[in-house]
Amino acid sequence: MSDHSSPEAIAKHVKVYITVFVALLVGTVVTVGLNYLHFDNLVLTVSIALFVAIIKASLVACYFMHLISEKKMIYLILGVTAFFFVSLMFITLGAYSDFPALTTTH
Repeated sequence: MSDHSSPEAIAKHVKVYITVFVALLVGTVVTVGLNYLHFDNLVLTVSIALFVAIIKASLVACYFMHLISEKKMIYLILGVTAFFFVSLMFITLGAYSDFPALTTTH
């Protein structure tokens, strides 16, 4: 009998999935709560929201997409993707104050 089909192994996996699910629920509550808090600094608000989103995306990728048990090449591809994502976010945040003359923002 395979170790993966034993009741103990299945119970262990179910416990991990429930823990990740609860962590994702907490992350969602934090994200919604941040929507109701109004910080004076937009960069701080976006940074906190992106941090929570990165944690939630990492949990989904590692456990529900089973990347936690993959080989090093998957981690390299994931790292390159994360690098370009962060780069594009910083470009977007950097362009926030780069409006043409006489443009008003609300």
